[in-house]
Amino acid sequence: MRFNFQADKRFTITGLIIIVFIIIAGKLFYIQVIDRSYQLSASSNVLRYVTKYPARGLIFDRNGNLLVSNKVVYDLMMVKKQVVPFDTMAFASLLNITTDHVRDAFVQASRQKGYSPRKSVVLLKQLPAEACAMLQEKLYLFPGFELLPRTVRLYDREVASHVLGYIGEVDEEIISKNPYYQLGDYIGISGLEKSYEEYLRGKKGVSVYMVDVYNRIKGSYEDGKYDSAAVEGQNLICTLDADLQEYGEKLMQNKIGSIVAIEPRTGEVLAMVSSPTYNPGLLVGRERADNFRTLQNDSLKPIFNRSIMALYPPGSTFKVVNALIGLQEGCVYPQTTYSCHGGYTVGRGVGCHIHPSPLNLTQAIQMSCNTYFCHVFRNILDKPEFGSVEKGFTVWKNHVESFGYGNKLNIDLPNEQKGIVPTVAFYDKYFRKGGWNSLTILSLSIGQGELAATPLQMANLVTIIANRGFYLDPHVVRAVGDSMVRNSNVPEKHYTTIDTQWFDYIVEGMDMAVNGAPGSGSTARIAALPDIRICGKTGTSQNPHGADHSVFFAFAPKDDPKIAISVYVENAGFGATWAAPIASLMIEKYLRDSISRPYLEDYILQANLLDRRAKKK
Repeated sequence: MRFNFQADKRFTITGLIIIVFIIIAGKLFYIQVIDRSYQLSASSNVLRYVTKYPARGLIFDRNGNLLVSNKVVYDLMMVKKQVVPFDTMAFASLLNITTDHVRDAFVQASRQKGYSPRKSVVLLKQLPAEACAMLQEKLYLFPGFELLPRTVRLYDREVASHVLGYIGEVDEEIISKNPYYQLGDYIGISGLEKSYEEYLRGKKGVSVYMVDVYNRIKGSYEDGKYDSAAVEGQNLICTLDADLQEYGEKLMQNKIGSIVAIEPRTGEVLAMVSSPTYNPGLLVGRERADNFRTLQNDSLKPIFNRSIMALYPPGSTFKVVNALIGLQEGCVYPQTTYSCHGGYTVGRGVGCHIHPSPLNLTQAIQMSCNTYFCHVFRNILDKPEFGSVEKGFTVWKNHVESFGYGNKLNIDLPNEQKGIVPTVAFYDKYFRKGGWNSLTILSLSIGQGELAATPLQMANLVTIIANRGFYLDPHVVRAVGDSMVRNSNVPEKHYTTIDTQWFDYIVEGMDMAVNGAPGSGSTARIAALPDIRICGKTGTSQNPHGADHSVFFAFAPKDDPKIAISVYVENAGFGATWAAPIASLMIEKYLRDSISRPYLEDYILQANLLDRRAKKK
């Protein structure tokens, strides 16, 4: 039997062609008849997509007080090709602006990226609703213009600007990294607005309209089949106590520095004051850009969040860390005593104030004896079992870092700084290897030298003391979403490298620093309250660029801590003079919601340390 291979080959090719034709025809039928999305894509040149912007989520304090809400503003949109000659003066009068402003707006609109006279562009941004009310009624007289509603932030109380943050318009860099945004959108720039942007922003919607060749709307496309509704942003409940925050900002008026208060049991931030501060409403609306430039150029840096970004020497508050490390390493004991006669006299020496002598460990904390902690620090670094000062320093450094120093605490706010804890490599480079010892870096014994911490880290340290050895991640948001359930990110508990047993001696010393008898040498008696047992530690942080800083941290009550607080006042002198009374007033305000010492409150409220600083300069 013979096969005709030539004929079989023709049949095979013909069959393949028929199959390919059927596939193509089927695909075309699906695209043109069944799947209308391709028709929508092909019709893009005769459709206009109008974005529907959602309202951002609201922000409440821990007690349900509204801190941030929204208000409606309008963007005036323009399609240049549809605009006919109009009375510029009447137009400007309706908006309560000048004719020059209108002309400048036309020039700027034509310079926008992707500008087309046939496309809708923004002519004027964020017009207040009141200014648009008259224009809305007369808009029919001005073809080519329309008002697009937007929402911007409204602050029910002028507090916590650094924590809440602000929003601003996206730039091309943001758009290139995140396709969700397009020109004209707003995004969180700082604070909670930035950290929780994805929750607060909501989801944009869209309306699709049919337009003619002149981009004039002729009606909704397919009865709104492809429209989508905007979804409002989720609300936040933050951990701040708005009343306490407001009170702290009043106490810090005309002063430079920070207050950070934390609930020890949870790590929730009760107050975070950075002074000087600013009215958050200044960064809303059409004046935002001018106001921002003014704030940015202010020599006092009101936009700078000192609570998490400023690096300060912790001063004598750091002595409690050296005491704990010394106890843990067996380099000092609670009953160990040292004499002090005006300072530590070895090497270049470290001065000290007049107080009773000799002192044991708790008394040294009570009276903030520099000499005592010089001994403790050198005992740690020169401990024979370590074999070298480098090894002793490394052991010391590891302990210090377990308190959160030298590391970010990962608070849910942007731009947190990690502080500074020096390293062996740093000293080897600065002094040369083998060219330094415990005496060379003795300033670390009293929280000076190459050591630096943020006010948040100092508040976290006193939280650790209050908890007798641990802290939870500090955070400023308690719950996200309308369900108001606790944030799913459960704060992590961190333990220090120090055994719990040693903390009671530190607490006792801090108790006596505030509540010691008159004439006992206690450094913080000004912070004492008759029926609230406050435990605290003063600090006077040396400042090579001017007057010393006033420092104090504390927790209360002693046996059931509800608040831990640090106060740092720049160029204000002794810790007991300014920082301690401010902390004491904050504690009383939070625990009692009233103030029993109006004379002390007036002393702080009326003080203008900025004037004093200016006169010294």
